[in-house]
Amino acid sequence: MSPVLLVVGIAAVAGALLLLALVVLPAGPSRLPLSRLDPTVAPPPSALAGPAAAARDAVHRLLVRRGKTAAGAAALERAGVATPLADVVLLVGLATLVLTAVGALLGGPLLALLLAVAGPLGARTWLAVRTGRRQAAFADQLDDSLQLMASSLRAGHSLLRALDSVSHEAASPTAEEFARIVNETRVGRDLADALDEVAARTASEDFTWVAQAIAIHREVGGNLAEVLDSVGHTIRERNAIRRQVKALSAEGKLSAIVLMALPFGVTAFLSISNPTYLAKFTQSLTGWFMIAVALAMMVVGGLWLKKTVAIRF
Repeated sequence: MSPVLLVVGIAAVAGALLLLALVVLPAGPSRLPLSRLDPTVAPPPSALAGPAAAARDAVHRLLVRRGKTAAGAAALERAGVATPLADVVLLVGLATLVLTAVGALLGGPLLALLLAVAGPLGARTWLAVRTGRRQAAFADQLDDSLQLMASSLRAGHSLLRALDSVSHEAASPTAEEFARIVNETRVGRDLADALDEVAARTASEDFTWVAQAIAIHREVGGNLAEVLDSVGHTIRERNAIRRQVKALSAEGKLSAIVLMALPFGVTAFLSISNPTYLAKFTQSLTGWFMIAVALAMMVVGGLWLKKTVAIRF
């Protein structure tokens, strides 16, 4: 490790602690002003509110200029993240900078490059995992939601009231999605469009059937409670098969995760324990070419493993 980089890192940490002590921490004991007790008076902005707002606005303008606002907001909605897109991008960028600096101080340029790539990839992976869990939870709760809707319809309630009962009685994320359907319908949106959007956002083929059944019932009439019971029975059987497939493919998924994480873990360990061992890769064009080939092969292998353990039925 270079002494210069170590001194720079220590100085940066000391400066950050000094800034925290001067700006955030109070200078001494102070009495609470009476204006703080008035609920009609807005609290004064903190010393860091101005720079944070400026950075957030800059990130938002950049996203708008590149046309990434709609896609990013949709990805956060699918994952159930209520934080604004600009804040998420700003946090990921700051985390990536910190990881890059730590990698440069501890393991040199190779570890810094790996951690710089790991920041955005980690955020995408976290969003994908959160989205998958949310969609799986919605699929598992759908049959119970249909039973509740059918019971409400048999009790004489309207379709909108049955949807509202699910939004109050079901667990998350089903309650959130059904509450959104009810709210959008109350402000004038067509019910079929709201149902189709929920089916697309949750990637649920089962709920697509429900939306189609409700659309057909609104056109031709009939006993919607019986239709929902039939659809719910089919969904329960599909959920049972899906859980069985998930249990059988769990070993293959775990093996794929271990195989993909092993090279990065070994590289990080060697970069910290013996930096000179991997320094040869960054000192010649041949070494960089080998790194590029290794990364390309890992991408191909990762896609192959993902295709192998992803079972559709």
